[in-house]
Amino acid sequence: MNAPVVATEDLIYSVEDGIARLTFNRPQARNALTFAMYEQMAAICEAVNGDRSIKAMILTGAGDKAFASGTDISQFRAFKSAQDALDYESRIDRVLGALEACRVPTIAAIAGACTGGGAGIAACCDIRIGTESTRIGFPIARTLGNCLSMSNISRLVSLIGPARTKDLIFKARLVEAPEALALGLLNEVVPDLTTLQRRAEETAKLVAGNAPITLEVTKEAVRRIRRTLTRDEGEDLILRAYMSEDFREGMDAFLNKRAPIWKGK
Repeated sequence: MNAPVVATEDLIYSVEDGIARLTFNRPQARNALTFAMYEQMAAICEAVNGDRSIKAMILTGAGDKAFASGTDISQFRAFKSAQDALDYESRIDRVLGALEACRVPTIAAIAGACTGGGAGIAACCDIRIGTESTRIGFPIARTLGNCLSMSNISRLVSLIGPARTKDLIFKARLVEAPEALALGLLNEVVPDLTTLQRRAEETAKLVAGNAPITLEVTKEAVRRIRRTLTRDEGEDLILRAYMSEDFREGMDAFLNKRAPIWKGK
């Protein structure tokens, strides 16, 4: 029986037979996340940590066009100061850190585009399953001209290495499913959305049947081993990007559906 714990129209959450499911539900906006959705996701992770009956969690996006396309760009219009930029990246680090540290195995079921903050969320998950239409990337170098949070950079380098991280971001490209599988951005690729949802359920039930403490301590051990940059180590980089003229230009160009003109300042 479904037992909603935290649920809104934009982010649906339910639990059935020990499997939690979180669905980004803004298909009209390619499942872009609002700040409220980020906070809700952190609250869900807290709820999962407190409910020992939950053994695994699936994260997915509504529809077949996108898993999540990142942060809703319109919310950046409110950025006025350096503190706004620092607060935003601090929020991202805190929320994604909560997802990464979530007690149970997390499975990202990825159909369509998985970009920006959406790709950051997927990188936090323990297992990532895609479809043949899945495309993953951080195209910020051709869209907004901002930067990833320090934790996101750390996770990406841990997943695919420094050279491939730079290749992915420098070229601002979206990686197709076969390459994503080869790089380690995906653990498995299935043909279509129907198969994806079935496979995610099968995987969740499989891991849910294993020793929960073994899974929990292994997950935490891997998290501790991976070197994560702190917020303080990256503040200068965040401000360099978010306080630049290029970021303002990128945001205006994106919202007005035109190509940005970069000045490098």
